[in-house]
Amino acid sequence: MRARFLLPMLALLLVPLAAPAEAEAHCQIPCGIYDDQVRALLLREHIGTMEKSMKMIAELSAAEQPDLNQIVRWVENKEDHADKIVDIVTAYFLSQRVKLPAEGEQAAYQDKLALLHGLLVTTMKARQGTDLANIAKLRELSTAFETAYFGHPVEVTAH
Repeated sequence: MRARFLLPMLALLLVPLAAPAEAEAHCQIPCGIYDDQVRALLLREHIGTMEKSMKMIAELSAAEQPDLNQIVRWVENKEDHADKIVDIVTAYFLSQRVKLPAEGEQAAYQDKLALLHGLLVTTMKARQGTDLANIAKLRELSTAFETAYFGHPVEVTAH
């Protein structure tokens, strides 16, 4: 009788161990593979995807018969891209690229930290609804960070 209950419980406990682990994009080993400008462009792309998601959520929600499945999918998409913004800001720029300041460079360092913190806070706010003002603020902060970090906004080059 105990085995009858023990086997299913054991199986439930082992399932999470069998699931594949999600790979993290930034291993925090100084491998030199990642490109700062590409990360900045990815921030822009994720912001744009969040904007598209917000517009679709609003459009689908306004329908006479809202398609709840599609609304949920767009919400999940928005969340996924918000996570990617947070990952780039924290695991890439804050953890690896924005270095502690040398003597006399405190102001520039604080500016970069404030802009990255602003990106995190505004991403959190963008997650909470569909207010496109948060997207505009994310774009503004992203451009300001690019200027503080690179000395100019990143230019997109065609290949």
